[in-house]
Formats: sequence, structure tokens, C-alpha cells
Amino acid sequence: MRAEGQAYIDRIDAALALVRKFLDWDRALRRLDELNARVEDPTLWDDPKEAEGVMRERRRLEAAIGTVNEISQEMADAVEFIELGEAEDDGDTVQEGIATLAALAERADEDKVQALLAGEADSNDAYLEVHAGAGGTESQDWAEMLQRMYTRWAERHGYKVEVVDYHAGEQAGIKSCTLLIKGENAYGYAKTESGVHRLVRISPYDSSARRHTSFSSIWVYPVIDDDIDVEINEGDLKIDTYRASGAGGQHVNTTDSAVRITHLPTGIVVASQNDRSQHKNRATAMNMLKARLYEAELARREAEASGEYAAKTEIGWGHQIRSYVLQPYQQVKDLRTGVVSTAPGDVLDGDLDKFMAAALSQRVTGEKVEVEDID
Repeated sequence: MRAEGQAYIDRIDAALALVRKFLDWDRALRRLDELNARVEDPTLWDDPKEAEGVMRERRRLEAAIGTVNEISQEMADAVEFIELGEAEDDGDTVQEGIATLAALAERADEDKVQALLAGEADSNDAYLEVHAGAGGTESQDWAEMLQRMYTRWAERHGYKVEVVDYHAGEQAGIKSCTLLIKGENAYGYAKTESGVHRLVRISPYDSSARRHTSFSSIWVYPVIDDDIDVEINEGDLKIDTYRASGAGGQHVNTTDSAVRITHLPTGIVVASQNDRSQHKNRATAMNMLKARLYEAELARREAEASGEYAAKTEIGWGHQIRSYVLQPYQQVKDLRTGVVSTAPGDVLDGDLDKFMAAALSQRVTGEKVEVEDID
């Protein structure tokens, strides 16, 4: 086998191995047999809600297992085709087989990402919060740049974006905002972006044109539906109302219609000012709080499964997941996966998919990447 062909085989094998690990392959095969037997049970639809859950899980497993088997068989066929060409010294046949492997490697990488979006809430819509770190105008401007970046990313995927909460900075940028991103797998992709993001650039707000480092944090959690029950004790809530604010007159109201809810046991704070009705904003904020509590439970389960403890950290040095350097050179580097882009302009315009795909893979492998810090 030529080196070029072997490289494609290794790439396909790696993608399939990752999916098998994610699915817990032997367990997934047994579970699919159980679900197929359950579907044949005429009493299944006595409980429509349970039946829908069974059918949804069956479709997901059937698709993932079918994809792995199909790609494995197509790779075996391509290898056999190449070996036949090599035995007969037929260069055209060999090249055709290698081209097939190249296309199959691309497909395996794409299907791998889709298979990894099979978590409990991955298919749901998502809330994405942006919070400026310490540093005043610098960090607030950076927070607004991140808001734009995620809005552009969502638009690239055909997702709908709504601003649920918005707090403008004193001079420029934003102190914080919450986006509601609506679309298939919005949470599954965006969940990998939670963490602190660092910007290094020559400040446009510094008359001496010095280089500045700014921090902002991203927090992502899924929109939950009525099928997920999250109990909240009203006595654990502190509810405040205030006047809505926004940039350029948007989201501005003349009454105290905005609602902020603090969950006292956890310290979680959510707010909504998107509607002119205080009642509707309160309902939205309650849904956001349920979503945050649900996301915290998902994170706890994942931490237990991986034997690690993860918690939201302060917005500053040592806690960042990605660095964006605009000066003195151009580079974006993910500090978890080692993925690098030398086109920060494209990244800030929403080109985030390769970062998300790598982070999804890492959540399965658990491998830590040692990356040199960026000055």
C-alpha cells in the first residue's frame, strides 16, 4: 500500500475508532437489539411519550452504527481494489482506489462529528452568554467582538439568533449579553465554546498604541423542553425587575419590564429583557434558569464519568480555552486541542467549525494537549 493510501486508511480508522469509543460499541449493539425488540411490542404505543423516546434513540443508534459499518465496508472494498491494481501493475486502478479512500476519509471526518452530537441535549437550541472580564472598555469591546463572532457562526449554519439580554459598556462594547441560538444541534456544537477567551492586540483605545490583553467568558447551556423536568423551589429565588437597556435604542423600554432571577443555592443569575411584558420576561428567565441547572447536572455527570472536576472559573489569566492574537502576529490557538488558525479574521467572522470538531473529539478521548502559551 502506498504511503498516501495508508495515510487515508489511518485517518478513517481513527475516525471510526473514536465513534466506536463514544458509542461504547458492544453496549450500543446490545442496546439496539433491545430497542428493535421493544419496537415490535404492540404495547409500546400505549405510552406515546415513551414510544417517541424509544424511536428517537433507535434512530440515533441505527444511524451511527450503520454509518460505521458502511464506511468500514467501503474502505475494505477500496483497499482490495488498490491491491488488485498493484498486483496487475495498473497505476490508473491504484489512483482510482486512493481517490476513493480520500473521499471516504472526508466523509468519515464529517460523519464522526455528527455521531459525536448524540448527547442528551445536543440536538437542542442553545443559550450563549458573553461576559466581559476585568479591564473596562478593552474587555467590553472584546466581548462585543465575540458576540458578533458567534452570531456570524450561527448564521453560517442557518441558525436563528435572538438577543435575550443585553448590557452595553460605558464607552464601547458590552458588559454582557445572552443569545438564544435556534437550530438543529445548536447546543451540541456551541457547548464546546464555554470558557475564557483571550485577545491580544494593539488597543484602539490606547493613545500610545500599546499591546493589550483582554479576557471575556462564554457560557453555553441548552434550551430544555417540557420532557425534561427541573424542580425549582420558589423560596430559593431572588427576583429583581429593572429597566431594559441596549445599544442604539434597541431593547430599550420605559418601564421596569426586565427580569433578573438569582438562584440562591447555586449563585446562578439569569436575566431577560427581550420582551416589553414583564410576565413574558419572567417566564423566559425561569426557562433559562432551568436550562442552567440542567446544564450543571449534565456537566456533573460528565465530570464523574471522566474522573475530573470541572467548574466555572474566574475570567483571567490561566483559565482561557483559546487565545486570539492580532498583534504582533496573526494566530488563533485553542489551548485544549492545539488547533491553530493563522487567519483570525476568518475565525472572528464565524469560522469556528474545526475548533468545535476537535473539542468534541477531545471530550471522547480525554487526551490533553500541551500547547505553548501565547504572549
